[in-house]
Amino acid sequence: MPPFVCYLCLVRRVITILTLGIALLGCDSKNDGVDRQAEWRDVLEHKKAAVSNQASSMQKQVYADSIAAFVRRHPDHSRAREVYHRIQLEFADELTALGRHQDAIRFYRSVLNHDAKNYRAHQGLTLAIDRLAVSRDKLLQLEKGMSQREVAKVLGKPIPGWTSRQSRRGGTIEAWYYRTSSGNVAGVYFRNGQVFAAEESSDAKVGL
Repeated sequence: MPPFVCYLCLVRRVITILTLGIALLGCDSKNDGVDRQAEWRDVLEHKKAAVSNQASSMQKQVYADSIAAFVRRHPDHSRAREVYHRIQLEFADELTALGRHQDAIRFYRSVLNHDAKNYRAHQGLTLAIDRLAVSRDKLLQLEKGMSQREVAKVLGKPIPGWTSRQSRRGGTIEAWYYRTSSGNVAGVYFRNGQVFAAEESSDAKVGL
């Protein structure tokens, strides 16, 4: 067989192999797209259950978990990551309201690691850090007769375990404790749900 003819045969084989390879890659890419769309539809089904007025905490958790798993598998899916960040921020806000500022800070920073310009995450992080340690100025904002709800708006709720409660003949005495920016432990004291005293440290009472 002449060399020229052999060369043409080789070229045809190479073209055939390349064509088959491109076709196979196209099929794989198409299948990946179909699989991802099917996964996303499953996530949206969980969302329908989670946003219902009758949704249970379990259904909401399943939806959050499904979003997290989807983002791990498809980190380039911008819509999924946007939704995931929103869920993280909502959870962080709830933690802040419960006084769990350190846990909230972790979630705010997680969002900022992927979206450094997220205004809500910056705002929440600033608030959580600000409330993590109570300053004297904040303690001075307290007034006698304030309810526990009003105190929580100023100082945040105390860390779980940083409270005490005693029932006496004159009523129920409850104490909330906070770490201060000066390194001490401040106390706010309630009688029957209303503030009657506060102290910045064990030997320094705040003027109420």
